Amino acid sequence: MERKIKKTGDGSVTIHLSEWDEQYHSKHGAIQEAQHVFIKMGLQYWVGSNRENKLSILEIGFGTGLNAFITFLEAKKLKLNINYTGVEAYPVAKNEIDALNYAEMLSAENQLHSFHKMHEILWNEVATISESFQLEKQQKRFEEIEDRDKYDLVFFDAFGARVQPELWTEQIFAKMFAAMKKNSVLVTYSAKGSVRRAMQTAGFIVERLPGPPGKREMLRALKN
Repeated sequence: MERKIKKTGDGSVTIHLSEWDEQYHSKHGAIQEAQHVFIKMGLQYWVGSNRENKLSILEIGFGTGLNAFITFLEAKKLKLNINYTGVEAYPVAKNEIDALNYAEMLSAENQLHSFHKMHEILWNEVATISESFQLEKQQKRFEEIEDRDKYDLVFFDAFGARVQPELWTEQIFAKMFAAMKKNSVLVTYSAKGSVRRAMQTAGFIVERLPGPPGKREMLRALKN
């Protein structure tokens, strides 16, 4: 499948899959989307609700590492201790990683080495990115996740239901529900009615929220 590096609306880049007409991040702004959906509506919401500084995060679709990198930077600001697990079946190639401009666009050139370290560490092993940020990348399909009561927060960032509907089913969200602790949170850029109903059937309490630039709504799911 042909893959191209493309600039998005906020100047940051994404990887575009021509055959699917799909990309890893929003064409309206890769960084804007990550900051709104996963940091503001996810991480900051969880911290505000729990008043704790230690949490475990699961990312569904590690991809370019953008969400992990922004979380790493935010954790430093908020003085958080994070264990981060990123699941990815098809890792991004090194030449694509080298073309990503996230450190520059986030004014975090002094942490570019941390971004590259996230991609260079071995798969399926826990690695220390900083003294307060542990990362484990798991190379497997989402259907293979069997964790129980492990995560406080889930970033659900799979390719869209239009191209991969099998990743947005009740069965997948039941796995998410089982993997999450009590009073945990799942956030996703998607706002499709079928996705919301699949989450509810799996046991989540689901709320619609304002979406990132270029998207009217997104979803946040709570396990109570």
